Amino acid sequence: MAYPFRDIEEKWQQIWQEENSYRTENTKTNKPKAYILEMFPYPSGKLHMGHVRNYSIGDTIARFKRAQGCEVLHPMGWDAFGLPAENAAVQNSTSPAAWTVQNIAAMKAEFKSLGFGFDWERELASCMPEYYGLEQKIFLDFYKKGLAYRTESWVNWDPVDHCVLANEQVINGRGWRSGALVEKRKLMQWSLKITNYSEELLEELSALTGWPEKVVKMQENWIGRSEGAFIQFEINDFDEKLNVFTTRPETLFGASFCAIAPTHPIAEKLANTNAKLAAFIEECQHAPTTEEALSTGDKKGFDTHLKVVHPFVPGKTLPLFVANFVLMDYGTGALFACPAHDERDHDFAKKYNLPIIQVVAPESTDVSVDITQKAYTGPGKMINSGFLDGLSIEEARSVAIQKLEAQDQGKKQITYRLRDWCVSRQRYWGCPIPVIHCDHCGTVPVPDADLPVRLPEDVEFNKTGNPLDHHPTWKQVKCPKCENDAIRETDTFDTFFESSWYFLRFCDTKAIAPLNKEAVDKWMPVDWYIGGIEHAVLHLLYARFFTKALRDCGYITISEPFKNLLTQGMVCHQTYKDENGKWLYPEEVMRLTGGQYVTVDGEKPVTVGRSEKMSKSKKNLVDPQSIIDTYGADAARLFTLSDTPPDRDFDWSDEGVEGAWRYLNRLWRLIENIKATAGRVGEAEASLMVAKKTHQMLKKITQNYERNGFNKIIAFARELTRDLENAVTDQAVSHQQLTHSGKVLIQVLFPLVPHITSELWQQMGETALVIEATWPEIDVKLATTDEVTIAVQVNGKMRGAFIISSDSDEASVLEEALKLPTVQKDMNGRPIRRSIVIPNRIVNLVV
Repeated sequence: MAYPFRDIEEKWQQIWQEENSYRTENTKTNKPKAYILEMFPYPSGKLHMGHVRNYSIGDTIARFKRAQGCEVLHPMGWDAFGLPAENAAVQNSTSPAAWTVQNIAAMKAEFKSLGFGFDWERELASCMPEYYGLEQKIFLDFYKKGLAYRTESWVNWDPVDHCVLANEQVINGRGWRSGALVEKRKLMQWSLKITNYSEELLEELSALTGWPEKVVKMQENWIGRSEGAFIQFEINDFDEKLNVFTTRPETLFGASFCAIAPTHPIAEKLANTNAKLAAFIEECQHAPTTEEALSTGDKKGFDTHLKVVHPFVPGKTLPLFVANFVLMDYGTGALFACPAHDERDHDFAKKYNLPIIQVVAPESTDVSVDITQKAYTGPGKMINSGFLDGLSIEEARSVAIQKLEAQDQGKKQITYRLRDWCVSRQRYWGCPIPVIHCDHCGTVPVPDADLPVRLPEDVEFNKTGNPLDHHPTWKQVKCPKCENDAIRETDTFDTFFESSWYFLRFCDTKAIAPLNKEAVDKWMPVDWYIGGIEHAVLHLLYARFFTKALRDCGYITISEPFKNLLTQGMVCHQTYKDENGKWLYPEEVMRLTGGQYVTVDGEKPVTVGRSEKMSKSKKNLVDPQSIIDTYGADAARLFTLSDTPPDRDFDWSDEGVEGAWRYLNRLWRLIENIKATAGRVGEAEASLMVAKKTHQMLKKITQNYERNGFNKIIAFARELTRDLENAVTDQAVSHQQLTHSGKVLIQVLFPLVPHITSELWQQMGETALVIEATWPEIDVKLATTDEVTIAVQVNGKMRGAFIISSDSDEASVLEEALKLPTVQKDMNGRPIRRSIVIPNRIVNLVV
């Protein structure tokens, strides 16, 4: 008989709610703390399978930590501002607030139906005045600290969303949400001085040992620390100098031209009296500016006819171009070009017939270089470089900088790719920036007593642009200083502003101040933070910056927000198209006995595509609610964690979720059968063997919980289940031992499938809830297995040895062999052609 999952899941969700099982207090205890947090979701109104996987991971970790005796904080909230709500308001003739609140209620009910153990008493929504009013207070403190400022600057403009984007929100030259080609515009914008923390953000990456290496590398590259020289070039017949940052000052003797970005102040100044230049700049504003586009695209330039004076060669001048491959986002927005040793410079020089002067030659005479065809970017020594001739590149770099400093034309300098964070957005559904603009007093912060600055509810969306600009009264205010008529700031914050501090607010969502320092000291940093890798240089970088800025404003004492980071993989599904090439939903497709796929309606041919991330555009979605209704929440949770490690992509399949469902039914029957052995005395030896197996599995499962190896945990639990099924039929195994082993199995599965295990725990005669039970203690003697030393050879040569359990399977033995540093060094990245594993003796790898 199948276990009645609907009744059981509803029953235990009600009990957990009545018992306040997940409420966390801020009182001090002697328990170790564990703050588990998944990135809070945008309330779209409906869960997808990515949500199920992401929050199942976090919930499993939280339940395990609680069982280990930790005091667990596991909160939930809503990242509720943003353009989708504004767009939905237009499409559905409703308000963004009403749409958002309705969606929150729907998603909250779905979260509860999955049994996620959130402390709902700490729930917050970023669109509520009680949250964003405190955010406004934080911004004003940033402003007083000099970390927030307003200036006219070139910005990334999304022509579809009619909104400014931060550099981090431009992906391959397109808006991160709309996908539209981004343009450049000049606007008055509010920014935060994240660049004040460039070095600290970079240095402290080395301490984030609990983060995936690829995320650390992505942030390191985005911050982009460069060492080089700052050079001031004289410009003939011009009243300004050309400031250049370069990492290659030693190549100055190979310089053949200088170039500036289309948005460089000198270019703008010249364009005021040069219509052709103005047109060229306008053309550049609409072109993509990604690294790939700049490297592979057509290099275009405009000759200003200004001449730049060479600092080392008397009487030599260099032509100054405005070039489409130079960006204001790096260095000073200007460069000197050495075409012989830089690919972009080389392409430009060939197009405009500029000199290509070789100044670096390979050390080896066997290496031939033709710099007329391609730039040479390898190592070597200096040639054609006057006082630098014969020096290595590194030696020449140091000498060139010393010469520039002696001539008072330059200095050694460190620069960063990172730019200040533009937080102004021209839209309604966001946190109002709490500033008033007065003709007499200038920029005036809104007094604390007048916070929050609330969004008006009576806005209209029938005009292009920001609805706050069109509101008849909201922006009309009196200046807090002089009481003359003034205008309220109509820009709202980038939504990443809200997500940059919510994890700190969760420590005490009832605090009157934005943050409760004592509560933050208790709970922070977050011990496990779970979310998508797509936020590596967006949310995660901003959150790190906010933490440091809040520290410097006296709010908190910590410097880093997240101790361990788990970036879960995507949930993928096969894609389907009909005979006309239109995408089909999985429920529109069926598989015939022979393996052919056809449409449900009419049984017409279907083309099966590769498995890809679930998305609305390709219709390869699975509705979590239909899975819950058919198989139950526990089956959905179990399957999303059983197939692959959590940081890897996961392929959804109907067969897989049915397999999870069948296993839960086996578990249900196993406990029924264990109860039916009541009174069986058994024999000591047979019972001892079951006890050993139980504690050996308990040890392995516990170790894998510690490293989030959920797929291995489930595999070991299935193995223990099989052993106990066999033991039930063995009359020599006592009821007492079967009961103990059954309870261990229930407890180790509880973090993964909390509903069925709570019910089975109760059926085993326990009066307290399994959620209150401590993790089963491992009997070291029973858990110990015989160990052997395995030798490892690579291509027949001995390269090391390791110790492992004698009952380890071949895959585990091979995995341990490949971990040996000596083996990795000898393989040197070469693929394994063949592996020979002789049990308990030797591993031979053929590469």
